[in-house]
Amino acid sequence: MKLLFSILICCLSLSINVAYANDAVLQQANESRQSDIQVQGDGQVIRILPDDIDGSRHQRFILRLDSNQTLLIAHNIDLAPRIAALAVGDTVAFFGEYEWNSQGGVLHWTHHDPNGRHADGWLKHQGRTYQ
Repeated sequence: MKLLFSILICCLSLSINVAYANDAVLQQANESRQSDIQVQGDGQVIRILPDDIDGSRHQRFILRLDSNQTLLIAHNIDLAPRIAALAVGDTVAFFGEYEWNSQGGVLHWTHHDPNGRHADGWLKHQGRTYQ
């Protein structure tokens, strides 16, 4: 029983550190121009962009992170539901794949993978998960 409790505490400690570390991970990825990094975090919506309708449709908006970095979210709405009531000032949590660009980066794979080959991503807004 003591061993099980110790393992549980250790796992909880690791998950807390990962959650807080992601702003720093994103900042480091941006500064070193890294891509293909699975990240989790949250930010405030500062701009809502028109949907990208070339190929798979993507809902697009920009988040500002606590580090002041901006991050474009490209959420595939052919595979996951659109965030319908999204507004500037809202907080959105995310789990997806980061790709570097000169404007702060893009987060995609914020949906399930229908082929089961990629980690399932998600967005969370006002208590609802979009996957």
